[in-house]
Amino acid sequence: MFGKILIANRGEIAVRVAATARRLGVASVAVYSSVDRNALHVAACDEAYYIGPAAASDSYLNGARILEVAAACGAEAIHPGYGFLSENAAFAGACADAGIVFIGPPASAIDSMGSKIRAKALMAEAGVALVPGYHGDEQDDARLARESKRVGYPQLIKASAGGGGKGMRLVNKPGEFKDALAAARREASAAFGDERVLIERYLTAPRHIEMQVFADSQGNCVHLFERDCSIQRRHQKVLEEAPAPGLGDALRAQMGAAAIDCARAIGYVGAGTVEFLLDEDGGFYFMEMNTRLQVEHPVTEMITGLDLVEWQLRVAAGEPLPCAQNDIGKSGHAIEARIYAENPENDFMPAAGQIGYLSLPQTGNGVRVDSGVRCGDQIGIHYDPMIAKLIVHAGDRELALSKLARALGRCQILGPNTNLRFLARLTTVPEYRAASFDTGFIGKHHEQLFRVQDRERRLALVLAAAALLPALDAHGDSLPWEARDHWRMNLAASQKFTLRDAGASHEVVVSRAYGQWNFSVDDESFLLSGAWMDRQHLRVEIGNRRIEYPVLRNSASISLFFDGQAFRFSLLAPNHDAEAGLADASHPQAPMSGAVVALPVAVGDTVEPGDTLMVIEAMKMEHAIPARVRASVSEILFAVGDQVDEGDTLVLLEVE
Repeated sequence: MFGKILIANRGEIAVRVAATARRLGVASVAVYSSVDRNALHVAACDEAYYIGPAAASDSYLNGARILEVAAACGAEAIHPGYGFLSENAAFAGACADAGIVFIGPPASAIDSMGSKIRAKALMAEAGVALVPGYHGDEQDDARLARESKRVGYPQLIKASAGGGGKGMRLVNKPGEFKDALAAARREASAAFGDERVLIERYLTAPRHIEMQVFADSQGNCVHLFERDCSIQRRHQKVLEEAPAPGLGDALRAQMGAAAIDCARAIGYVGAGTVEFLLDEDGGFYFMEMNTRLQVEHPVTEMITGLDLVEWQLRVAAGEPLPCAQNDIGKSGHAIEARIYAENPENDFMPAAGQIGYLSLPQTGNGVRVDSGVRCGDQIGIHYDPMIAKLIVHAGDRELALSKLARALGRCQILGPNTNLRFLARLTTVPEYRAASFDTGFIGKHHEQLFRVQDRERRLALVLAAAALLPALDAHGDSLPWEARDHWRMNLAASQKFTLRDAGASHEVVVSRAYGQWNFSVDDESFLLSGAWMDRQHLRVEIGNRRIEYPVLRNSASISLFFDGQAFRFSLLAPNHDAEAGLADASHPQAPMSGAVVALPVAVGDTVEPGDTLMVIEAMKMEHAIPARVRASVSEILFAVGDQVDEGDTLVLLEVE
């Protein structure tokens, strides 16, 4: 076993690898960028070294700098985690040249599977079924356009390198192909340094099933069962579970054997995942092989009782696999929910900002939390916006779903927008609970997943107004003649708060008479009493219900967490015109912070609703800013390469 390893990554995977290293008595070394100096993964390791500026290309993707640090600190091996350099064949080869063990497959195996084009060709030779499409090396525009027409619609353009939904675009009709190809190439080049793409027929109702494989340098190879990763948004996984619901033993054995054949065909060593699309008739098609540990590996660990990172370290150190295939068993059911800083109601746009309040469920008894952030940490624009992974394990799927719902209910996060409420709703959809789903599940159940109940919002408005009420402020004035409790002789006083969210303004009128607080919003009244528990938690009673909730306040907004959902309201002055100063169709604004990567329009151009005005890259994904009206472009306020902040006006339009 190694004495010291360097972890060439950040966030929750770096923290997770460090935990296994510590348990095995292996010293761990962290690397960090300029914005990660105080990050959790730095504190989790025994040593830490600065490697460069915030941009991943200057830090976590700087293989030469990482190798310098590894040599200087005496690390015998490098664990790449996932993402960044984990599937970089050149880096794996450079590690070997430097006499440092790369904790992953050999460079030749990464090279074979690192290009989806090459991987598809290898699998076709091996007799594994492929989704119909174009997987060739000719990448000129004319050839790709011809192949697009041949493949038919709907179709997917996919980056040949990498994964995670980056460089992937859905094309529903011929007229969409040109722009989709340009966007896919741009995103693939930025994320993986490789703009090559492949084109595949889009299966309308497949399930995404992946097999976890493991191989050692002695020629042994096993699978550790499958994971169902069908619940996705933006072609990225949201919920993963193991084993796959409804997958029979015979089909499981076939897919496992195909996955092992795939690994053996390329001389694989270490942890890998072979991904398949499973159609409604039970046919499965090779999609790709990820030559690394997967984000969702904890569900496999939960059902097998194995530590896959320990297996990685032992295999990389030259040891044989700890178990043969017949010795690997599975027990119960596990589900993982990815908690992201993002706005599900706004097409899952990534969110940035400081985490002002963070409360996650207690671990143990089948509940696990993998996280790389703490309260006070900043979710920035440079890296993936994941906050945590919540994993549960129980005796069967129904019990696991119940445990997941309870654990999600104990998660409270304030600061950037999160997908917590969305995840909670996902677990309640009857079709999901019945395991009747495919990769299009979220789109098919959009109304149910994104509908906000009016009474739920009204109650949140009342709770926000209660937190703004001076008389409930535990840190207000204590002298009786300075009290601000709305007392008036013979009269009932009232106060009005104007709160805004989702483009709408709401008035909450608060009055006090005969010892009670009355809150009125949208013609509904609520009687309330309450007091602050501390500087961040308020306890109130509304009717016969007691509610305790965290609150963040500043001069411009108020945020609170209630019934599994964060609410954030902007504060408007009492006589403020609700529409004044707000962005409208003639002043499109940035929905998130990021960098401008494309400007498809010029001053003087006429645009139609839906035309792209600007493309912003944030957290390794591109986001197109569309025109909402027919207009002419009068001014462009940012150039390609400029950084923009959330809320910045991007373009000035003259509306026709």
